[in-house]
Amino acid sequence: MDLDQKYQFLLHYISSLGSAAVAFSGGVDSSFLCYAAAAALGKKSIAVTIVSPMLPKSEIECAASIAKQVGIEHVLIEENGIDDEVAANPKERCYFCKKIEFGHIIAAARERGIQAVLDGSNMDDLGDYRPGLQALKELGVLSPFREAGLAKNEIRELSRRFDLPTWDKPAFACLASRIPYGERIDREKLSRVERAEDFLRAKGFRQFRVRSHENLARIEVARDERRKFFSEALLDEISGALKSFGFLYIAFELEGYSMGSLNRAIEQSLRRSV
Repeated sequence: MDLDQKYQFLLHYISSLGSAAVAFSGGVDSSFLCYAAAAALGKKSIAVTIVSPMLPKSEIECAASIAKQVGIEHVLIEENGIDDEVAANPKERCYFCKKIEFGHIIAAARERGIQAVLDGSNMDDLGDYRPGLQALKELGVLSPFREAGLAKNEIRELSRRFDLPTWDKPAFACLASRIPYGERIDREKLSRVERAEDFLRAKGFRQFRVRSHENLARIEVARDERRKFFSEALLDEISGALKSFGFLYIAFELEGYSMGSLNRAIEQSLRRSV
């Protein structure tokens, strides 16, 4: 199928559900899924955002703005704590987190008489370590983009076509993904990562991560943005700011940003066990 055919398939698939709740983070994928759900179902669709320490305030604000733009009802669910299975941060952390969060979304949908719950995973998500996908399968959550065979670049193109401001938004993952597996997660660590990334964003960086290794912040930026760091004044400013947020040491990843870079520890462990 070409892109137009995939989009028409997507609308037909969502429309056939009768009503749907979209798990909505404010990112590229879930934003376009909200647009498609609103187009296919109108008032019979809702967007549900879990407000938790894992999601930066900036993403929540973006989600609210997108929901208003596409005309979909936006439901916010407050989740102030961090479940112990998630806080322990095992390599299956995403599985436990998805189980909990989508359980809340499913409950909110059921209260409104909605049976179908949708997530924005796409074809590209099948190529990385994604334990959360198993949780979605067990809960019966549907993935319309995968049903339609849509990849990330196609979702961006459709988002651009329909004037969604997220079409070129950098990839994002929850703040817990900044902390290596096995290192316990708490609100303080998540907060200082959020503040550090807000600071880099304010400095004009687009694609980056601040990985938290206990008291050390390891900064990754897109390869074509690395040259921005070759300024003593900027280096001093970044170092001072991140240390004021609670980090003791600041390091720069020489190879630049890499999606899922903390998964390398899992891959290395698997190689050693062979």
